[in-house]
Amino acid sequence: MPVVGIIGNFTLLNDEYPVHTGGVMNSTAVAEVAGALPLIVPADPGLVDVDKLKATCDGFVFTGGRPNVHPEEYGEDPTEAHGTFDRARDGLTLRLIRDCVASGQPILAICRGFQELNVAMGGSLYPEIRDLPGRMNHRMPPDGTIEEKFALRHDVTLTEGGVFHRILGASVVRTNTLHGQGIKEPGQRIVVDGRAPDGTEEAIYVDGAPGFALGVQWHPEYKASEDPVSRPLFEAFGSAVRAWSEGKRPERLRSA
Repeated sequence: MPVVGIIGNFTLLNDEYPVHTGGVMNSTAVAEVAGALPLIVPADPGLVDVDKLKATCDGFVFTGGRPNVHPEEYGEDPTEAHGTFDRARDGLTLRLIRDCVASGQPILAICRGFQELNVAMGGSLYPEIRDLPGRMNHRMPPDGTIEEKFALRHDVTLTEGGVFHRILGASVVRTNTLHGQGIKEPGQRIVVDGRAPDGTEEAIYVDGAPGFALGVQWHPEYKASEDPVSRPLFEAFGSAVRAWSEGKRPERLRSA
């Protein structure tokens, strides 16, 4: 069975005990839909050697997380609007993404992972897109049940004939967007393949990548086995991971 590294998050349990955590939904989606063994990865380059990690895993899921990518990573100064940061995760994920894109090792980037993918490729981020003229509030509701917080919220229009259109089999999909930041400038070779009704970038891939290198701003891990958008996305990722584990190399990512 192929192994998928799931990038964890640092947090304080009971506000005092340091732990590396990984959401159950991510592990379940990897195990049940992608058909791989989920492995939670401590997001700290002081603990994890990137080369050894890549040799251990066949693909990676870059998960969501409350801290944001530090703006110094894209040449800007931090402000209050940028929120909190996790420099250890930045130190691991940005290099790991670049290495995987170069080698073709499959990656699926979700929410914060989507933002990491853009920054790793040289792009920048808006600290708070709801403050931009004409933009919606894409953030998670502060109250409600898990079902209410992860409910489908808006459509994403995909590029006709593009990578996501081919994987998902539709040109418009309904998603559970939950994020505060968004793309300001796309990174080099980052192709915006899907947008929200307000123009916010919601689906991206790396043009010419020699393997699966996709990112979504929504949360496909939620009920991945049931959702008609999430399931084919994780199935496609699982197929890419299995191909990598068997030594096969897919065609480069290109729009039709």
